[in-house]
Parts: sequence; C-alpha cells; structure tokens
Amino acid sequence: MQQAIAILDSGVGGLTVVKEVMRQLPREKIIYFGDTARAPYGPRTPEEVCSFTEQIVDFLSQFDPKMIVIACNTATAAALEYIKGKVNVPVIGVIHPGARAAISATKTGQIGVIGTLGTIRSGAYITALKELNPGVEIVSKACPTLAPLVEQGRYETPEALELVQESLTEIRFYSLDCLILGCTHYPFLKKEIRQVMGPNVKLISSADETAREISTILYQKNCLARGNEIPIHQFFCSGDPEIFRKIALQWLGEQIELTPIVWQVANPS
Repeated sequence: MQQAIAILDSGVGGLTVVKEVMRQLPREKIIYFGDTARAPYGPRTPEEVCSFTEQIVDFLSQFDPKMIVIACNTATAAALEYIKGKVNVPVIGVIHPGARAAISATKTGQIGVIGTLGTIRSGAYITALKELNPGVEIVSKACPTLAPLVEQGRYETPEALELVQESLTEIRFYSLDCLILGCTHYPFLKKEIRQVMGPNVKLISSADETAREISTILYQKNCLARGNEIPIHQFFCSGDPEIFRKIALQWLGEQIELTPIVWQVANPS
C-alpha cells in the first residue's frame, strides 16, 4: 500500500501546498488535515499552536505517512523543531522554502514579509532570510484579517480587495522588489495583493518551493511513489465540512473525499 505525504494546516491555507504537490508529484497520495474549527492560529500563543500541531500529528501518524508537511507558517514557527524531535519521518515547514525562494528572486535585497500575528511576532522569516543572506533588508507586517477572510470563503468578494488594501497600506510604500506571502492562505488573495503592490513587486508563495523540497527529500530517501496507480487523497477538517469542501473544489478543481473530525475546541481569548 502506498505511503502518503501528510500535510496539515490551521485551515484551508495548506490547500495551496496540496495543489502544488498534486501538480509536481501527481503519483503521491496526500492525507490532509485542516484545523478549521480552531483557525486562525495567528492570535494564539506559540504553546497553544504547538499543542494543536502535536495533536494533529498524532492523528495523522495512524496513517503511517512517509513525510509530514506543516503547511502553516504560524505552526512552522511554533512547532517545527518540536515535531521533528517527536517523529521518525522527515518533517518540513513552509518558512525556509519561502525564504529561499525570496533570496533567489530578489535583485535589490529589499524583501517584504506579510503573515499572521504569530508568524510575524516569531521573527522566523527574518531569521531564515538573514541566515541565507545577512545583507538583505526586511520589512514585516502582520495582516490578521486576511486568513479569516479566506477561511470563510470570502476571498472572491469586493470586501477582499478592501481588506487587502487596508492591510498593505504601510508596506506598499517601501521600495520592495519581493513580498513573501508568509501565510499559506494568502495565495487565495494573490490577485488583490498584486493589484495593491503593483507589477514591480514579485509575490513569493512558499507552496511551489515546499513542493520542490518534498520532491527532493523523497528522491534522496528513495521514497518517491512508483507505478501508475492514481492516488486517492484523503482530507479531514475539524470545522464546517461544507465550507471546506466548497473552497477545496474551487481551489483544487475537483471533488474531495472529506471526513469531518470533532474534538474539543478552545477559542482564542
């Protein structure tokens, strides 16, 4: 039986990574968990996010995945190193792939980062970017209203452009040539972000680079799927399955096999 790649997120944002994995690695089976009942993770404490991530990893481990992908920037910042020490399969996050893509793309060394409160507060992107190139200049901005907009399926509404304009008011006046979409929900708003930032700012989504890293690691470990078997992906969510199913259909272009999971949910204070 084919071992799957397990991908988890606070909600629907990780579907941007799923879409790239399906495109780049069409033979690979994916098991996805979106913690939609407890999204967004951004306002929560790192300890809470780490605890939620551990709970989801424990759930996904029953499927014996060959790799775990934390497709959530907030959870990557809070829990990646902890989860790496807890499981015996490769674990990757989305921050380093995104940082690498930005360093590769920038011509001026002026890089912007937008993300959730948790991701921006953690300084994880600044650390990752400076490790790769200490000379880059970085401007960071938390955009706490954008991920909830996507979770509610309101990313193709006039309100979406208004919220993006409001969120990027300050950062768009810097001389940036790259902007990292430091939340996997933000590619859903790529059109609006591009409209506000203008054509001279390259938008960096970590989804492409994360899928490439998955491919590289599985190749190195001789774990790439073989044969012509068409994988049947499995999706789980902890919140409203109808909203999740609708967003997945719009984003992935296909119906999905979705199982709702109910567990104790604590809301952010």
